[in-house]
Amino acid sequence: METVLIKNAMLVNEGEIVQKDLLIHGALIHKIADFIDQKLADNVIDASGLHLMPGWIDDQVHFREPGLTHKATIASESRAAVAGGITSFFEMPNTNPQTTSSEALAEKFEIASQNSIANYSFLFGGTNDNLKEIISIDKSKIPGFKLFLGSSTGNMLVDDPEVLREIFSNIDLPIAVHCEDEVTIKENLSRFIAEYGDDIPIGKHPEIRSEKACYLSSSRAIELAKETGARLHVFHLSTAIETELFENDIPLKEKKITAEVCVHHLWFSEEDYEEKGTLIKWNPAIKKKTDREALWKALNDDRIDVLATDHAPHTLEEKQQVYTKAPSGGPLVQHALPAMLTAVKRGKIEFEKLVQKACHNPAILFNIEKRGFLKEGYFADLVLVDLEKKNTVIKSDLLYQCQWSPFEGTTFEASVEKTFVNGNMVYDQGKIIENSLGKRLTFHKN
Repeated sequence: METVLIKNAMLVNEGEIVQKDLLIHGALIHKIADFIDQKLADNVIDASGLHLMPGWIDDQVHFREPGLTHKATIASESRAAVAGGITSFFEMPNTNPQTTSSEALAEKFEIASQNSIANYSFLFGGTNDNLKEIISIDKSKIPGFKLFLGSSTGNMLVDDPEVLREIFSNIDLPIAVHCEDEVTIKENLSRFIAEYGDDIPIGKHPEIRSEKACYLSSSRAIELAKETGARLHVFHLSTAIETELFENDIPLKEKKITAEVCVHHLWFSEEDYEEKGTLIKWNPAIKKKTDREALWKALNDDRIDVLATDHAPHTLEEKQQVYTKAPSGGPLVQHALPAMLTAVKRGKIEFEKLVQKACHNPAILFNIEKRGFLKEGYFADLVLVDLEKKNTVIKSDLLYQCQWSPFEGTTFEASVEKTFVNGNMVYDQGKIIENSLGKRLTFHKN
């Protein structure tokens, strides 16, 4: 097995930034020390001036395969991910077929085993009528379950209160939820269609998928979790008022109810709709500057536990349709880390806190084995970043299959230099290295 020595890097890990050497042996981190002799390594990388962090574990992506491969594939988006320092991902169940049966889950694992350059796993989807599948699925194979409590593809909206209670009462894995109240959204949408027809101004999106819709749904989910003792994880918070529903006075390992925020809700505000249009149409909607600032505050004070992308590509032609036809979602995995490193440079978050939310906490929350930290014996999922190297997003550099980004023209204040997955360098200064595939993630089970 090859050994790689990374020398003189500033390691960002478990609340500290310290200069160390790190030795990779095969797929694992073999040694971390103040000094490691170069003679012990087959290859040496001088990382002077660079920071070394664990790979980002993105707990929410939509890579569109199977069934929606005109938008993206596991192959294409996993390569964009490692270019952005994301070394592991959980993909969502709203594909075609939906991941709501053991057969569909097995098909996804097979596709990823042949094509994913990043490590992978899949959330199992809940519907109003697949409770038996949910209860019988082998829970050692998955990190958790995904429920849409607001509109989604096909029949994945779970709006039967009795089914919800049964799911919450019978599952001991994390239940990740998309929280938007469907009745409120439909009422808002019908009002704006009556006024504008299909061509609703995009600036009305946060009024349609409103603060009220988000809060009603998330507060109900939290109430049900408290009643049933379920392990609840609320995806992509977008409002200030929702942040007040979460606690920060207990360790993450002891939390039964946790929250996530996504990069786009931290970067954009409703003022950006005029320039970006439907390119920044997401569900939940990007809302006010005050919401954005409240999300930053909650991320920093530990009411929000996890940072993710909700990477959800569509073709440019699809996104450029009128409001009612333009789908929600956009590509993010290649640029989420540069965006957050830019936030570090601007004083929005400390680097150590960024690593906690993007790397450590997903590993803790989902009980992922030997990932998310820089520790001897852990898998060598590593990212070398340059905090002084600016990087402007241009179309020719995009690795997304959809070939567009809401960040085009943006200059980030830091760059991803190299990415390692299981000890293999898979990205180096703009180039994907096709020498290995990622591994299926494994989980500690209580």
